[in-house]
Amino acid sequence: MKTKVSKTKTSFYRRQLVAYLIDSGVNTVPSLLDATQMPKRTLQDTILALSEIDIICGVSGGTKNRTYSIESWGTFNKNKIKDNLQNIKDVLNL
Repeated sequence: MKTKVSKTKTSFYRRQLVAYLIDSGVNTVPSLLDATQMPKRTLQDTILALSEIDIICGVSGGTKNRTYSIESWGTFNKNKIKDNLQNIKDVLNL
């Protein structure tokens, strides 16, 4: 039996996953869409919301060749996210 996961938890994990992917080189909208299978609007909202959990995401390039980079992880430890990556993907059904 699958446990219901709260919207708060899925949102939090989605942000961690997107930040981790960006920092790992999956840093364009097309590549992130492919890796996460998120709707484009959800992905865009997630990138914008990274600052709400103190992850600073930089942007370079124009609208056609935009890339993202993580400038600061805030209080997060990227290695702990990496160690928990499978659980994050399981919660997000990826």
